[in-house]
Amino acid sequence: MAAVTHRVFVSHLSGVPVFDPNGDQVGRVRDLVAMLRVGGRPPRILGLVVEVISRRRIFLPMTRVTGVESGQVITTGVVNMRRFEQRPTERLVLGEFLDRRVRLVDGHGQEGEEVTVLDVAIQQLPARRDWEIDKYFVRKGRGGALRRKGETLTVEWSAVSGFSLDEHGQGAENLVATFERLRPTDVANALHHLSPKRRAEVAAALDDDRLADVLEELPEDDQVEIIGKLAEERAADVLEAMDPDDAADLLSELPEEDKERLLELMRPDDAADVRRLLSYEERTAGGLMTTEPIVLRPDATVADALARVRQQDLSPALAAQVYVCRSPDETPTGKYLGTVHFQRLLRDPPFTLVSSIVDSDLVPLPPDTPLPLVTSYLAAYNMVSAPVVDESGSLLGAVTVDDVLDHLLPDDWRETDLTDLHGEEGIGRGGR
Repeated sequence: MAAVTHRVFVSHLSGVPVFDPNGDQVGRVRDLVAMLRVGGRPPRILGLVVEVISRRRIFLPMTRVTGVESGQVITTGVVNMRRFEQRPTERLVLGEFLDRRVRLVDGHGQEGEEVTVLDVAIQQLPARRDWEIDKYFVRKGRGGALRRKGETLTVEWSAVSGFSLDEHGQGAENLVATFERLRPTDVANALHHLSPKRRAEVAAALDDDRLADVLEELPEDDQVEIIGKLAEERAADVLEAMDPDDAADLLSELPEEDKERLLELMRPDDAADVRRLLSYEERTAGGLMTTEPIVLRPDATVADALARVRQQDLSPALAAQVYVCRSPDETPTGKYLGTVHFQRLLRDPPFTLVSSIVDSDLVPLPPDTPLPLVTSYLAAYNMVSAPVVDESGSLLGAVTVDDVLDHLLPDDWRETDLTDLHGEEGIGRGGR
Protein backbone atom coordinates (compact mmCIF):
# COMPACT_ATOMS: atom_id res chain seq x y z
CA MET A 1 0.00 0.00 0.00
CA ALA A 2 1.19 3.53 -0.77
CA ALA A 3 2.60 5.59 2.06
CA VAL A 4 -0.04 7.42 4.08
CA THR A 5 0.12 11.20 3.97
CA HIS A 6 -2.76 11.88 6.35
CA ARG A 7 -5.11 9.76 8.49
CA VAL A 8 -8.05 10.76 10.67
CA PHE A 9 -10.75 8.86 12.57
CA VAL A 10 -14.22 9.86 11.46
CA SER A 11 -15.52 10.32 15.01
CA HIS A 12 -13.17 13.31 15.20
CA LEU A 13 -14.85 14.87 12.16
CA SER A 14 -18.43 14.70 13.39
CA GLY A 15 -19.69 18.22 14.00
CA VAL A 16 -16.46 20.01 13.15
CA PRO A 17 -16.84 23.36 11.37
CA VAL A 18 -16.25 23.74 7.63
CA PHE A 19 -14.60 26.96 6.45
CA ASP A 20 -14.03 28.56 3.07
CA PRO A 21 -10.55 29.91 2.14
CA ASN A 22 -11.42 33.34 3.62
CA GLY A 23 -12.11 31.87 7.05
CA ASP A 24 -15.91 32.17 6.86
CA GLN A 25 -17.80 29.20 8.25
CA VAL A 26 -19.83 27.26 5.67
CA GLY A 27 -21.39 24.75 8.05
CA ARG A 28 -20.58 21.61 10.06
CA VAL A 29 -19.76 18.02 9.11
CA ARG A 30 -22.65 15.65 9.79
CA ASP A 31 -21.45 12.54 7.95
CA LEU A 32 -19.10 11.13 5.33
CA VAL A 33 -20.20 9.52 2.07
CA ALA A 34 -18.40 6.33 0.99
CA MET A 35 -18.62 4.04 -2.02
CA LEU A 36 -17.93 0.31 -1.74
CA ARG A 37 -15.57 -1.11 -4.37
CA VAL A 38 -14.73 -4.45 -5.95
CA GLY A 39 -11.40 -6.16 -6.49
CA GLY A 40 -10.18 -6.12 -2.89
CA ARG A 41 -10.02 -2.33 -2.72
CA PRO A 42 -10.99 -0.27 0.35
CA PRO A 43 -14.14 1.88 0.28
CA ARG A 44 -13.53 5.30 -1.24
CA ILE A 45 -14.65 8.48 0.52
CA LEU A 46 -16.61 10.55 -2.00
CA GLY A 47 -17.31 13.57 0.18
CA LEU A 48 -18.84 15.06 3.30
CA VAL A 49 -22.43 15.74 4.29
CA VAL A 50 -22.32 19.32 5.57
CA GLU A 51 -25.13 21.05 7.43
CA VAL A 52 -25.11 24.71 6.41
CA ILE A 53 -26.46 27.63 8.42
CA SER A 54 -30.02 27.15 7.13
CA ARG A 55 -29.88 23.54 8.47
CA ARG A 56 -29.96 22.23 4.92
CA ARG A 57 -27.62 19.28 4.41
CA ILE A 58 -25.48 19.48 1.27
CA PHE A 59 -22.82 17.31 -0.33
CA LEU A 60 -19.21 18.53 -0.36
CA PRO A 61 -16.96 16.42 -2.66
CA MET A 62 -13.55 15.52 -1.24
CA THR A 63 -12.03 17.10 -4.36
CA ARG A 64 -13.22 20.44 -2.93
CA VAL A 65 -11.58 19.80 0.46
CA THR A 66 -8.12 21.32 0.80
CA GLY A 67 -7.46 20.62 4.47
CA VAL A 68 -8.64 18.39 7.34
CA GLU A 69 -6.79 19.53 10.43
CA SER A 70 -7.09 20.52 14.11
CA GLY A 71 -10.84 20.30 14.37
CA GLN A 72 -11.75 22.00 11.11
CA VAL A 73 -12.26 21.35 7.41
CA ILE A 74 -11.10 23.85 4.77
CA THR A 75 -12.74 23.95 1.33
CA THR A 76 -11.94 25.54 -2.00
CA GLY A 77 -14.89 27.88 -1.44
CA VAL A 78 -16.94 26.36 -4.28
CA VAL A 79 -20.00 24.85 -2.55
CA ASN A 80 -23.12 23.53 -4.24
CA MET A 81 -26.15 24.32 -2.06
CA ARG A 82 -28.41 21.63 -3.54
CA ARG A 83 -29.84 19.40 -0.80
CA PHE A 84 -27.91 16.15 -0.29
CA GLU A 85 -29.65 13.04 -1.59
CA GLN A 86 -28.02 9.69 -0.94
CA ARG A 87 -27.64 7.50 -4.04
CA PRO A 88 -28.01 3.69 -4.09
CA THR A 89 -24.26 3.21 -4.48
CA GLU A 90 -23.41 5.40 -1.49
CA ARG A 91 -23.00 4.56 2.19
CA LEU A 92 -23.00 6.99 5.13
CA VAL A 93 -19.99 6.23 7.32
CA LEU A 94 -21.27 7.62 10.62
CA GLY A 95 -24.85 6.57 9.98
CA GLU A 96 -24.29 3.09 8.52
CA PHE A 97 -20.79 1.88 9.45
CA LEU A 98 -20.54 2.76 13.14
CA ASP A 99 -22.14 0.30 15.60
CA ARG A 100 -22.43 -2.21 12.77
CA ARG A 101 -22.02 -5.87 13.74
CA VAL A 102 -19.49 -7.55 11.44
CA ARG A 103 -17.00 -10.42 11.54
CA LEU A 104 -13.25 -10.45 11.51
CA VAL A 105 -11.68 -12.11 8.46
CA ASP A 106 -8.39 -14.02 8.50
CA GLY A 107 -5.71 -13.98 5.81
CA HIS A 108 -7.48 -16.81 3.94
CA GLY A 109 -10.81 -15.01 3.75
CA GLN A 110 -12.44 -17.09 6.47
CA GLU A 111 -14.87 -15.28 8.76
CA GLY A 112 -14.26 -15.51 12.48
CA GLU A 113 -15.28 -13.66 15.63
CA GLU A 114 -18.11 -11.14 15.59
CA VAL A 115 -17.18 -7.54 16.47
CA THR A 116 -18.79 -4.09 16.62
CA VAL A 117 -17.39 -1.20 14.59
CA LEU A 118 -16.76 1.72 16.95
CA ASP A 119 -14.81 4.03 14.63
CA VAL A 120 -13.39 4.22 11.12
CA ALA A 121 -10.06 5.71 10.03
CA ILE A 122 -9.72 7.32 6.61
CA GLN A 123 -6.48 8.15 4.83
CA GLN A 124 -5.59 10.60 2.10
CA LEU A 125 -3.64 9.12 -0.78
CA PRO A 126 -0.22 10.67 -1.47
CA ALA A 127 -0.17 13.66 -3.84
CA ARG A 128 -3.95 13.41 -4.41
CA ARG A 129 -7.20 14.62 -2.91
CA ASP A 130 -8.63 11.10 -2.91
CA TRP A 131 -9.47 9.57 0.46
CA GLU A 132 -10.29 5.96 1.33
CA ILE A 133 -11.07 3.90 4.41
CA ASP A 134 -7.89 2.65 6.03
CA LYS A 135 -8.70 0.95 9.35
CA TYR A 136 -11.56 0.01 11.68
CA PHE A 137 -11.60 0.38 15.45
CA VAL A 138 -13.69 -2.53 16.75
CA ARG A 139 -14.83 -4.12 20.00
CA LYS A 140 -15.16 -7.85 20.51
CA GLY A 141 -18.29 -9.28 22.14
CA ARG A 142 -21.98 -9.59 21.32
CA GLY A 143 -23.53 -6.57 23.00
CA GLY A 144 -24.81 -5.74 26.49
CA ALA A 145 -22.23 -6.02 29.25
CA LEU A 146 -19.94 -8.00 27.01
CA ARG A 147 -19.93 -5.12 24.53
CA ARG A 148 -18.83 -2.71 27.24
CA LYS A 149 -16.11 -5.00 28.54
CA GLY A 150 -14.93 -6.60 25.33
CA GLU A 151 -11.42 -6.11 24.02
CA THR A 152 -10.96 -3.23 21.58
CA LEU A 153 -8.49 -3.27 18.70
CA THR A 154 -7.65 -1.47 15.49
CA VAL A 155 -7.60 -3.64 12.37
CA GLU A 156 -6.97 -3.14 8.67
CA TRP A 157 -10.08 -2.51 6.57
CA SER A 158 -9.56 -5.86 4.82
CA ALA A 159 -9.74 -7.72 8.16
CA VAL A 160 -13.46 -6.94 8.49
CA SER A 161 -16.26 -8.47 6.40
CA GLY A 162 -19.08 -6.66 4.63
CA PHE A 163 -17.31 -3.60 3.25
CA SER A 164 -16.65 -4.62 -0.36
CA LEU A 165 -18.75 -5.71 -3.33
CA ASP A 166 -19.00 -9.00 -5.17
CA GLU A 167 -16.65 -8.88 -8.15
CA HIS A 168 -19.28 -10.46 -10.41
CA GLY A 169 -22.37 -8.57 -9.27
CA GLN A 170 -24.59 -7.12 -11.98
CA GLY A 171 -26.28 -4.23 -10.19
CA ALA A 172 -25.61 -0.58 -10.98
CA GLU A 173 -23.72 -0.44 -7.69
CA ASN A 174 -21.25 -3.06 -8.90
CA LEU A 175 -20.86 -1.49 -12.33
CA VAL A 176 -20.11 1.90 -10.79
CA ALA A 177 -17.56 0.30 -8.46
CA THR A 178 -15.94 -1.46 -11.41
CA PHE A 179 -15.90 1.72 -13.50
CA GLU A 180 -14.14 3.53 -10.65
CA ARG A 181 -10.90 1.85 -11.74
CA LEU A 182 -11.21 3.04 -15.35
CA ARG A 183 -10.36 6.25 -17.16
CA PRO A 184 -13.37 8.39 -18.16
CA THR A 185 -12.94 7.50 -21.84
CA ASP A 186 -13.12 3.78 -21.01
CA VAL A 187 -16.19 4.28 -18.82
CA ALA A 188 -17.77 6.23 -21.69
CA ASN A 189 -17.06 3.34 -24.06
CA ALA A 190 -18.67 0.90 -21.64
CA LEU A 191 -21.73 3.10 -21.12
CA HIS A 192 -22.16 3.57 -24.86
CA HIS A 193 -22.59 -0.19 -25.28
CA LEU A 194 -25.13 -0.61 -22.47
CA SER A 195 -28.88 -0.55 -23.03
CA PRO A 196 -30.51 2.88 -22.54
CA LYS A 197 -32.14 1.66 -19.30
CA ARG A 198 -28.86 0.34 -17.92
CA ARG A 199 -27.02 3.46 -19.07
CA ALA A 200 -29.50 5.68 -17.20
CA GLU A 201 -29.15 3.58 -14.02
CA VAL A 202 -25.37 3.85 -14.03
CA ALA A 203 -25.41 7.57 -14.86
CA ALA A 204 -27.80 8.20 -11.97
CA ALA A 205 -25.42 6.34 -9.61
CA LEU A 206 -22.24 8.19 -10.61
CA ASP A 207 -21.27 11.26 -8.61
CA ASP A 208 -21.52 14.63 -10.39
CA ASP A 209 -17.80 15.11 -11.07
CA ARG A 210 -17.34 11.57 -12.38
CA LEU A 211 -20.44 11.78 -14.58
CA ALA A 212 -19.22 15.12 -15.94
CA ASP A 213 -15.88 13.58 -16.90
CA VAL A 214 -17.62 10.66 -18.59
CA LEU A 215 -20.13 12.81 -20.47
CA GLU A 216 -17.26 14.76 -22.01
CA GLU A 217 -16.07 11.51 -23.62
CA LEU A 218 -19.44 10.29 -24.94
CA PRO A 219 -20.98 10.82 -28.39
CA GLU A 220 -23.44 13.71 -28.56
CA ASP A 221 -26.50 11.45 -28.84
CA ASP A 222 -25.56 9.64 -25.62
CA GLN A 223 -24.88 12.94 -23.86
CA VAL A 224 -28.28 14.31 -24.78
CA GLU A 225 -30.02 11.07 -23.77
CA ILE A 226 -28.33 10.94 -20.35
CA ILE A 227 -28.71 14.60 -19.47
CA GLY A 228 -32.37 14.44 -20.52
CA LYS A 229 -33.08 11.62 -18.03
CA LEU A 230 -31.57 13.44 -15.04
CA ALA A 231 -33.61 15.68 -12.78
CA GLU A 232 -33.13 19.25 -13.98
CA GLU A 233 -31.33 20.44 -10.84
CA ARG A 234 -28.89 17.55 -11.04
CA ALA A 235 -28.41 18.08 -14.78
CA ALA A 236 -27.42 21.68 -14.03
CA ASP A 237 -24.97 20.50 -11.34
CA VAL A 238 -23.34 18.08 -13.80
CA LEU A 239 -23.07 20.82 -16.44
CA GLU A 240 -21.34 23.03 -13.88
CA ALA A 241 -18.82 20.26 -13.23
CA MET A 242 -18.03 19.88 -16.94
CA ASP A 243 -15.43 21.97 -18.74
CA PRO A 244 -17.29 25.04 -20.04
CA ASP A 245 -16.55 24.23 -23.69
CA ASP A 246 -17.90 20.69 -23.32
CA ALA A 247 -20.97 21.96 -21.47
CA ALA A 248 -21.57 24.47 -24.25
CA ASP A 249 -21.27 21.74 -26.89
CA LEU A 250 -23.82 19.59 -25.05
CA LEU A 251 -26.28 22.44 -24.50
CA SER A 252 -26.07 23.44 -28.14
CA GLU A 253 -27.62 20.05 -29.01
CA LEU A 254 -30.68 20.65 -26.82
CA PRO A 255 -33.92 22.41 -27.77
CA GLU A 256 -33.72 26.14 -27.04
CA GLU A 257 -36.20 26.04 -24.16
CA ASP A 258 -34.37 23.16 -22.44
CA LYS A 259 -31.03 24.89 -22.90
CA GLU A 260 -32.28 28.13 -21.36
CA ARG A 261 -33.93 26.34 -18.44
CA LEU A 262 -30.70 24.54 -17.54
CA LEU A 263 -28.62 27.70 -17.92
CA GLU A 264 -30.97 29.46 -15.49
CA LEU A 265 -30.45 26.66 -12.95
CA MET A 266 -26.64 26.84 -13.17
CA ARG A 267 -24.55 29.11 -10.98
CA PRO A 268 -24.41 32.57 -12.61
CA ASP A 269 -20.62 32.53 -13.10
CA ASP A 270 -20.66 29.08 -14.73
CA ALA A 271 -23.65 29.97 -16.89
CA ALA A 272 -21.93 33.19 -18.02
CA ASP A 273 -18.90 31.24 -19.28
CA VAL A 274 -21.10 28.81 -21.17
CA ARG A 275 -23.26 31.56 -22.68
CA ARG A 276 -20.13 33.31 -23.91
CA LEU A 277 -18.95 30.13 -25.65
CA LEU A 278 -22.37 29.56 -27.19
CA SER A 279 -22.14 32.99 -28.84
CA TYR A 280 -19.32 31.79 -31.14
CA GLU A 281 -19.58 29.61 -34.20
CA GLU A 282 -18.86 25.97 -33.34
CA ARG A 283 -15.89 25.35 -35.65
CA THR A 284 -13.95 28.48 -34.69
CA ALA A 285 -11.32 29.21 -32.05
CA GLY A 286 -13.99 30.87 -29.89
CA GLY A 287 -16.31 27.89 -30.19
CA LEU A 288 -13.53 25.40 -29.47
CA MET A 289 -11.77 27.15 -26.59
CA THR A 290 -12.01 26.56 -22.87
CA THR A 291 -12.50 29.62 -20.69
CA GLU A 292 -10.39 28.19 -17.84
CA PRO A 293 -6.71 28.24 -18.85
CA ILE A 294 -4.01 29.01 -16.27
CA VAL A 295 -3.83 32.81 -16.02
CA LEU A 296 -1.19 34.62 -13.94
CA ARG A 297 -0.48 38.29 -13.30
CA PRO A 298 2.92 39.75 -14.29
CA ASP A 299 4.12 39.84 -10.64
CA ALA A 300 3.58 36.08 -10.17
CA THR A 301 6.71 33.95 -9.79
CA VAL A 302 7.85 30.72 -11.39
CA ALA A 303 6.99 29.02 -8.08
CA ASP A 304 3.42 30.36 -8.36
CA ALA A 305 3.18 29.08 -11.92
CA LEU A 306 4.45 25.60 -11.05
CA ALA A 307 1.99 25.37 -8.17
CA ARG A 308 -0.86 26.05 -10.61
CA VAL A 309 0.50 23.61 -13.19
CA ARG A 310 0.63 20.84 -10.55
CA GLN A 311 -3.13 20.93 -9.97
CA GLN A 312 -4.35 17.40 -10.66
CA ASP A 313 -7.63 18.49 -12.26
CA LEU A 314 -5.84 20.13 -15.18
CA SER A 315 -5.52 18.32 -18.49
CA PRO A 316 -1.93 17.88 -19.77
CA ALA A 317 -2.68 20.28 -22.63
CA LEU A 318 -3.76 23.09 -20.28
CA ALA A 319 -0.89 22.39 -17.88
CA ALA A 320 1.69 22.77 -20.66
CA GLN A 321 1.74 26.57 -20.43
CA VAL A 322 0.52 29.55 -18.44
CA TYR A 323 -0.82 32.81 -19.83
CA VAL A 324 0.40 36.11 -18.39
CA CYS A 325 -2.20 38.90 -18.31
CA ARG A 326 -2.88 42.11 -16.47
CA SER A 327 -5.73 42.21 -13.97
CA PRO A 328 -8.42 40.91 -13.96
CA ASP A 329 -6.98 37.41 -14.21
CA GLU A 330 -10.21 35.59 -15.04
CA THR A 331 -11.31 35.40 -18.66
CA PRO A 332 -11.93 37.79 -20.30
CA THR A 333 -8.78 39.15 -18.70
CA GLY A 334 -6.92 42.42 -18.79
CA LYS A 335 -4.28 42.90 -21.48
CA TYR A 336 -2.72 39.64 -22.65
CA LEU A 337 1.10 39.84 -22.36
CA GLY A 338 2.21 36.42 -23.57
CA THR A 339 2.79 32.77 -22.76
CA VAL A 340 5.27 30.93 -20.56
CA HIS A 341 5.82 27.30 -21.49
CA PHE A 342 6.22 24.55 -18.92
CA GLN A 343 9.80 23.73 -19.97
CA ARG A 344 10.83 27.34 -19.44
CA LEU A 345 9.33 27.23 -15.94
CA LEU A 346 11.57 24.26 -15.15
CA ARG A 347 14.70 26.08 -16.28
CA ASP A 348 14.37 29.26 -14.21
CA PRO A 349 14.74 29.85 -10.44
CA PRO A 350 11.49 29.74 -8.40
CA PHE A 351 11.68 33.46 -7.51
CA THR A 352 11.82 34.59 -11.17
CA LEU A 353 8.88 36.76 -12.24
CA VAL A 354 6.88 35.23 -15.08
CA SER A 355 6.75 38.64 -16.76
CA SER A 356 10.53 38.45 -17.30
CA ILE A 357 10.40 35.13 -19.19
CA VAL A 358 7.17 35.57 -21.14
CA ASP A 359 7.07 34.57 -24.83
CA SER A 360 5.32 37.42 -26.63
CA ASP A 361 6.45 36.53 -30.17
CA LEU A 362 3.59 34.20 -31.08
CA VAL A 363 0.54 36.00 -32.42
CA PRO A 364 -2.59 34.80 -30.53
CA LEU A 365 -5.70 33.54 -32.29
CA PRO A 366 -8.74 35.78 -32.83
CA PRO A 367 -11.98 34.08 -31.67
CA ASP A 368 -13.34 33.85 -35.23
CA THR A 369 -10.34 31.86 -36.52
CA PRO A 370 -11.75 28.87 -38.47
CA LEU A 371 -10.86 25.31 -37.46
CA PRO A 372 -8.44 24.62 -40.38
CA LEU A 373 -6.34 27.67 -39.42
CA VAL A 374 -6.40 26.67 -35.73
CA THR A 375 -5.11 23.25 -36.72
CA SER A 376 -2.35 24.74 -38.90
CA TYR A 377 -1.35 27.11 -36.09
CA LEU A 378 -0.90 24.29 -33.56
CA ALA A 379 0.99 22.14 -36.06
CA ALA A 380 3.24 24.94 -37.34
CA TYR A 381 4.37 26.04 -33.88
CA ASN A 382 4.33 22.58 -32.22
CA MET A 383 1.79 23.76 -29.67
CA VAL A 384 -0.68 21.73 -27.62
CA SER A 385 -2.65 24.83 -26.63
CA ALA A 386 -3.05 28.31 -28.08
CA PRO A 387 -4.35 31.60 -26.61
CA VAL A 388 -7.54 33.17 -27.97
CA VAL A 389 -7.50 36.97 -27.69
CA ASP A 390 -10.13 39.53 -28.71
CA GLU A 391 -9.67 42.87 -30.50
CA SER A 392 -9.09 44.73 -27.22
CA GLY A 393 -6.19 42.43 -26.32
CA SER A 394 -8.02 40.47 -23.58
CA LEU A 395 -7.47 36.73 -23.22
CA LEU A 396 -10.79 34.94 -23.80
CA GLY A 397 -9.57 31.37 -23.38
CA ALA A 398 -7.35 28.71 -24.92
CA VAL A 399 -7.82 26.12 -27.64
CA THR A 400 -6.30 22.74 -26.78
CA VAL A 401 -5.23 20.05 -29.20
CA ASP A 402 -7.68 17.49 -27.78
CA ASP A 403 -10.64 19.76 -28.58
CA VAL A 404 -9.31 20.28 -32.10
CA LEU A 405 -8.96 16.52 -32.60
CA ASP A 406 -12.55 16.00 -31.45
CA HIS A 407 -13.69 18.07 -34.43
CA LEU A 408 -11.26 16.60 -36.95
CA LEU A 409 -11.86 12.90 -36.32
CA PRO A 410 -14.79 11.04 -37.95
CA ASP A 411 -18.11 11.26 -36.12
CA ASP A 412 -17.89 7.60 -35.11
CA TRP A 413 -14.33 7.70 -33.77
CA ARG A 414 -15.56 6.99 -30.24
CA GLU A 415 -16.72 3.58 -31.44
CA THR A 416 -13.07 2.50 -31.55
CA ASP A 417 -12.36 0.09 -28.69
CA LEU A 418 -8.95 1.15 -27.41
CA THR A 419 -8.64 -1.95 -25.23
CA ASP A 420 -8.04 -3.86 -28.47
CA LEU A 421 -4.58 -2.27 -28.49
CA HIS A 422 -3.76 -4.69 -25.67
CA GLY A 423 -5.39 -7.68 -27.30
CA GLU A 424 -8.28 -7.65 -24.83
CA GLU A 425 -12.00 -7.71 -25.35
CA GLY A 426 -13.57 -4.29 -24.80
CA ILE A 427 -15.37 -3.87 -21.51
CA GLY A 428 -18.58 -2.82 -23.18
CA ARG A 429 -18.76 -5.67 -25.72
CA GLY A 430 -20.41 -8.30 -23.57
CA GLY A 431 -24.06 -8.84 -22.69
CA ARG A 432 -26.23 -6.11 -21.29
